[in-house]
Amino acid sequence: MSRPSPRRRVLVVANETVDAAVLHDTIVAIADATEVLVVAPALNTRLRHWTSDEDGARRAAEERLGRCLSGLADAGAAADGWVGDADPLQAIADALAVFPADELLVATHPESRSNWLARDLVARACARFSLPVVHLVVEDAGVAVALPAAA
Repeated sequence: MSRPSPRRRVLVVANETVDAAVLHDTIVAIADATEVLVVAPALNTRLRHWTSDEDGARRAAEERLGRCLSGLADAGAAADGWVGDADPLQAIADALAVFPADELLVATHPESRSNWLARDLVARACARFSLPVVHLVVEDAGVAVALPAAA
């Protein structure tokens, strides 16, 4: 008698793109066979970070994450989530410590307006974490391009 294959585990990391329709649709498409954890880093300005004023950034991230998880639940897709560290690489590391993912999905704005891409987040995540990384580019008009990240 064959055993059912274990569910795949996907860690999704997104900030302003966390409640984008294309990310929602991507998660819904894989949710039946996948355990999903969504982490929204609480990004802040440098000045607010230096003064330890994280409340606004955490509140904004919680609101975006709440809309994301609510929309997924309404679509019948089970996912958990939390607000992560302001440093997206640290947020990924923290999540992987308790959620051993099989794949990492990073959703960003296009290169022309993405601070994460300017800081080379996707390549750095590929180098630091030994798991497949998928980069989902969320365009302004809700159109996205999923790119497998180079290892």
